[in-house]
Amino acid sequence: QVQLVESGGGLVQAGGSLRLSCAVSGSIFSINTMGWFRQAPGKQRDLVAVITSGGSTTYADSVKGRFTISRDNAKNTVYLQMNSLKPEDTAVYYCNAYHGYGTNWVPLWGQGTQVTVSS
Repeated sequence: QVQLVESGGGLVQAGGSLRLSCAVSGSIFSINTMGWFRQAPGKQRDLVAVITSGGSTTYADSVKGRFTISRDNAKNTVYLQMNSLKPEDTAVYYCNAYHGYGTNWVPLWGQGTQVTVSS
């Protein structure tokens, strides 16, 4: 069984920084695209940033220039460095990874980690 384990959330003041980590563990075939999504209370889950196995990245407009996604393929781990945090960044952050091989890829989700930014 493959699992995603997140860490690094917490409470921070506006303007501060946090770094989220997500490690994939278990019987892994291969990990393709990895990413971070977030969901604020009463809102849908939205994409924050994704990174392909080759290192190409995509960011939501709201976090461009403030957040940086990176990954360590040897460790099957993805990171999200969040700088200049704003109260509107408050949400539960979920790690996502596509696991599989060939043409068979299954999206996996972490349990979520709370990020709270106080004004």
